[in-house]
Amino acid sequence: MNPRFVLLLVLLVPLPCSGADPETVDVFVPKADGFKSIRIPAVVVSKNGHVLAFAEGRAADADQAKNKIILKRSPDGGKTWGNAAVIATDGDKALNNPCAVVERESGLVLLVYQSYPAGVGERSGTIQPGYDGEAVVRNWLITSADDGISWTKPRDITKQTKREKVVTTVAGGPGIGIQLRHGSHAGRLLFPFNEGPFGVWNIYAIYSDDKGKTWQMGEIAPGALIDAGKDKKTSLVNEAQFVELQDGSIRFNVRRWAGKAVRKTCVSADGGATWTKVEDVPDLADPGCMASIVRYTDPADGKSRLLYSGPQSTKRENGTVCLSDDEGKTWSVKRVLCPGPFAYSCLAVLPDGNIGCLYEAEGTSKVVFARFPLDWLEKKGR
Repeated sequence: MNPRFVLLLVLLVPLPCSGADPETVDVFVPKADGFKSIRIPAVVVSKNGHVLAFAEGRAADADQAKNKIILKRSPDGGKTWGNAAVIATDGDKALNNPCAVVERESGLVLLVYQSYPAGVGERSGTIQPGYDGEAVVRNWLITSADDGISWTKPRDITKQTKREKVVTTVAGGPGIGIQLRHGSHAGRLLFPFNEGPFGVWNIYAIYSDDKGKTWQMGEIAPGALIDAGKDKKTSLVNEAQFVELQDGSIRFNVRRWAGKAVRKTCVSADGGATWTKVEDVPDLADPGCMASIVRYTDPADGKSRLLYSGPQSTKRENGTVCLSDDEGKTWSVKRVLCPGPFAYSCLAVLPDGNIGCLYEAEGTSKVVFARFPLDWLEKKGR
């Protein structure tokens, strides 16, 4: 064979994108996808390698606006995406906070979300505690056994996952749940939750040891409420995500509601049943925005790496990806992914080892997917 031809073939083979700039593609665009507003991204990778992007399709730009849960699928690591599909709807009720996890043995995709009464917002003050009646917020679970192509009918898991008294609003995530790999609770599925009343949030975990058939609630994390004056309390915490640590314990990474404008954290050593006291994460600024945390590598792979994405500013802008090599205690590596408006985001580790970030861009006018190699973050991080 001609040596020049061999050289040409080598040059035509795609090379690893070491240090390459992120590739971005629009995933959800409201008008094109049939909704006035699309918000609250969540993303997971199925056992067979499909990337599943979830969001709320809204009838108006409001948190409770006859929302439906929608999905797009990508067969090629987030490079291209199929059409939007409605996977959960309930008349005029608002469905909120998609939060997903993949059971690694079976490949079952589990999605938890909440339903709000028709025409009632979480700030209204009219939501009631308990399990009965139309004025309560409910928790629902749907599952897919075929990489998100089809979904089961919604199953009401409210009584297993919401405290009966005092609690009015509840929210899973939004974002992702986890399945433990290490320790005495290996195999356990968990979703991060917060509970109201509005503005008086507490955080906790729900978990399943039978692959989602039944669920239990853990205790709320202590230290989440502070004095707001006039015999009232306000919360330090709100929307929540968590990640498994190398010893099987779990670290919360939580949106700041009050207090110092940084992320909040606490740790569970018993599989999500109890938590240490809520404290600040000084390295991660937080203007009050949902953010994401995910494990990239375990120490068994040679190095512990946790990834975080969120605004690093006093406003929802300057979307930044951060890396921690000490189990989330500090975040020494930071790189700006989107210098402009950047709101909610969700991270995923892609089948080829690249990192994916599904985020709200240009305010909240669309949802974008970015993919980039670890080298982009580690070698040029700042």
